Amino acid sequence: MSKPNSSPTPLPSKVRNLVIVLGDQLDAQSPALRDFDPAHDVVWMAEVAEESTHVWSAKQRIAVFLSAMRHFAEDLRARGLPLVYTRLNDADNRGSLALQLNQAITQLQPAALVLTAPGDWRVLHGLRTVVTEHHLTIDLRDDTHFFSTVRDFSAHAKGRKQLRLEYWYRELRHKHGILMEGKDPVGGQWNFDADNRESFGKAGPQNVPPPTRFEPDAITQEVIVLVNAQFASHPGTLHTFGWPVTRTQALLALQAFIAQRLPLFGQFEDAMWAGEAWLYHSHLSCALNLKLLNPREVVQAAEDAYRAGAAPLPAVEGFIRQILGWREYVRGIYWTQMPSYLERNALDAQAELPAWYWTGETDLPCLKDAITQTLEHGYAHHIQRLMVTGLYALLLGVKPQAVHAWYLSVYVDAVEWVELPNTLGMSQFGDGGLMASKPYVASGKYIQRMSNHCKGCKYDPAQSTGASACPYTTLYWDFLIRHEALLKKNPRMAMQLKNLARLDAPARDAITTQANAHRNAQL
Repeated sequence: MSKPNSSPTPLPSKVRNLVIVLGDQLDAQSPALRDFDPAHDVVWMAEVAEESTHVWSAKQRIAVFLSAMRHFAEDLRARGLPLVYTRLNDADNRGSLALQLNQAITQLQPAALVLTAPGDWRVLHGLRTVVTEHHLTIDLRDDTHFFSTVRDFSAHAKGRKQLRLEYWYRELRHKHGILMEGKDPVGGQWNFDADNRESFGKAGPQNVPPPTRFEPDAITQEVIVLVNAQFASHPGTLHTFGWPVTRTQALLALQAFIAQRLPLFGQFEDAMWAGEAWLYHSHLSCALNLKLLNPREVVQAAEDAYRAGAAPLPAVEGFIRQILGWREYVRGIYWTQMPSYLERNALDAQAELPAWYWTGETDLPCLKDAITQTLEHGYAHHIQRLMVTGLYALLLGVKPQAVHAWYLSVYVDAVEWVELPNTLGMSQFGDGGLMASKPYVASGKYIQRMSNHCKGCKYDPAQSTGASACPYTTLYWDFLIRHEALLKKNPRMAMQLKNLARLDAPARDAITTQANAHRNAQL
């Protein structure tokens, strides 16, 4: 097999367009390649260390990007497209996208550059700086792996006091005719979220299908060796690596989810169970964010399953809402609010992230399970992220930028446009309610209700003080005490604050004392 940085097609003597393909743009139908002419244009791709070190990226995340990029490069070569591909360990690798692009422009002297809009403001800013320095033009094209454009979202947001998912989601359902019967939603309601909050009960999950995993081929094996050598100190492990890294594999993963997991996805999408990493979730977000799958085909496959009677409406609607609704919504938030969004810290949280987030060495079973699983697979489902690792950091008072860096580091599906709003906004309430209508705070009773993690745990989720008190419960009441004045302005927090009002001064003092002692022990 030829190395992916070799190009059997000769490079043009005079380059018209240098077409940049980034690691999360692995689509043969990419807008950047739309009018590609092999006689005049060149594709440029580069693996650079900075994309794995600007945050301390875990090995699973590094490997999935590098392997998918190398497989995509092979596809481009097979199509006869002139390609300049720099590998991570090439002698002339300058270490960053900006420096590598600068070198390519100097060597190839293109007349212009073409780029599909990146998913990371930092990357876009860096590339634009290089282009400006060379006095070139850049043709920045809309990313068609979305149902909407950022301009669409800006128009939707104009004049609104609040930006809420539900209204944007309904607008897109109407526009694209998804799960619609004329002008009305199928089933007579837009949202079946109330039907999708069941726990597994004492028996636990039954007959969970095995995850769709792929044996590493020669390219992936080479990447695994490289990552283990070059990023040896980075968190995580690669002995379990099995993510789809080609479009063919991604389509197989989609087909398996629709057939095997979608029917029970909705019912148990918020449920957790110790030692069960995969459950009924799709595991498709990584392939979607690498652009190996198009959201249109994913949504269509789910709707087709409902129309064929193969999956119930609450499951299908809940899944489609994550893609057509939430995915589009967080992208709109990101690109309309950056770059200042990254610095928001509405709750003035200043604590450091506990070191055990990088190891899983904690005596809280729920956190140990979620973090250990994350480091092993680069994956955790949305409730583990929001209501276990994210909730704990929020209650502890960790600086949202530190939480953001961790999530961006450890998950294989983490590209900043989707990860940052989900973390800083939804999980940590760092944007003060721009995204989430209230802080997602709960005591340990929530985890007890939605999982079996509390069974056998030395902490009691019903207790807020004392030796057996659950840290989640202690920190929950402490959070309400610390932010009571701010939270009183939020009508959705009225019930929780009403419960807080029942605590007398000695009870509050005891909670504060225990919370501070716990916080000091973790930091």
